[in-house]
Amino acid sequence: MKIAHECLASVKEDIKPLIEKHWAETEPNQDTIKLDPDWNEYFRLSEAGILRIFTARDKGHLIGYCVLMISTSVHHKGHLFAGTDVVYIHPDFRRGATGSDLIHFAESHCKDNGVSLMTLNMKTDYPFDSLMLKMGFNLLERVYHKCFLG
Repeated sequence: MKIAHECLASVKEDIKPLIEKHWAETEPNQDTIKLDPDWNEYFRLSEAGILRIFTARDKGHLIGYCVLMISTSVHHKGHLFAGTDVVYIHPDFRRGATGSDLIHFAESHCKDNGVSLMTLNMKTDYPFDSLMLKMGFNLLERVYHKCFLG
């Protein structure tokens, strides 16, 4: 198992099938909101130093990712905050320490790069609260959504 910080250009093609699997597994509005990543925007964010991609690979194959957006907080201008874009581990690798190793790696990167606060989002139908609590994270907010399509 290898955990790494990778650039978008090196991971883009490998990540596409896993993003599709992630979307098919967890997206509640599949009938109205199709998966259509804005790769140009991802590259713009990457070039701006905002997008950070952390990967888990098994024998070279991508099996998980934690994608964070790191930027100054509009509420706390003296601080960098890291927020999740997406986090996913292939179901075949969820029993071991892959998820915690990946998140620990992202955490270390954040700490080493002056981040004050890191948040991780999860779908309520696919919780990993026990892992977050075990890793010292605290429940901070609840997010509600309403789809206006369909």
